[in-house]
Amino acid sequence: MPGWVVVGPGDDAAVVERARGAMDVLTTDACVDGVHFESRLVPAGAIGHRALAVNLSDLAAMGADPRAALLSLALPDPLAVEDFDALVDGLLRLARTHGVTLIGGNITRTPGPLTIDVTAVGSVRPRRVLTRAGARPGDDLYVTGTLGDAATGLKALRAGDAPGAAPLGAIERYLRPVPRVRAGRLLGGHRAASSCIDLSDGLADGVRQLAEASSVGVALDGPAIPIAREVRDWHARAGSDAADAALNGGDDYELLFTVRPAHRGRLRAVRTALGDLPVTRVGRVTRGRDLIIADGAVTREVGAGFEHFR
Repeated sequence: MPGWVVVGPGDDAAVVERARGAMDVLTTDACVDGVHFESRLVPAGAIGHRALAVNLSDLAAMGADPRAALLSLALPDPLAVEDFDALVDGLLRLARTHGVTLIGGNITRTPGPLTIDVTAVGSVRPRRVLTRAGARPGDDLYVTGTLGDAATGLKALRAGDAPGAAPLGAIERYLRPVPRVRAGRLLGGHRAASSCIDLSDGLADGVRQLAEASSVGVALDGPAIPIAREVRDWHARAGSDAADAALNGGDDYELLFTVRPAHRGRLRAVRTALGDLPVTRVGRVTRGRDLIIADGAVTREVGAGFEHFR
């Protein structure tokens, strides 16, 4: 255990010291079998990975450094011991990658589905906090990575693609998403982003939430939305729409953020530090509250996106 963990697992609660000169950032997410993943398709190790990754992605969107996590498990009787071990190992491997310490949690039985509830704690210096609420008209809109990968990977898993036809990169993006912790930390540290949100439920949902929080409109550039060639090819073979997967799919956990025109130099420094991770301009922030997407001469409204209780 690191020195800032005063009391770790085994007591009634953990006790930790706050990072010097920083504020605590806390987030929690529950992952439920049949709602957030399908255990028949997702290996146990990937379930554990995903459960922590979604929380680390939230911390990334705030510009925070992850520090600690609490894990609560509700386990159904049929869960095999080896699956339990693999689930925890998958979570711990990702935790080690990002320097996260598991400081406690809880295990209980349930007659219902497997449920994994993670609370993650990070730290951020006061002037480096990112939120959804800072966008202004004239800001540019950017996204990290590529979009639609995870939604396509899930569709391929459900379709039972033959090995030669399966989009292996997209499947891996679904099974083991990569939280953009370093990107968020750099955007906050360089004070490059005026607002930020992680894309858990698709680009359309992220745009709508960011626009609502900032009281602005957004104009998306449809052809600029970054979609991997593998994803485009799979949808072409399947007769489906790769752009729809990017707009309305989920589980990509990329960062959507805005940048003031005067801060493009700061963004260049972030891009240089990120190396090979793509950062793509996908639109601009506008006055009013309209959310539109332009594809050549054709302009349409951005759809509602995913809604959990629709």
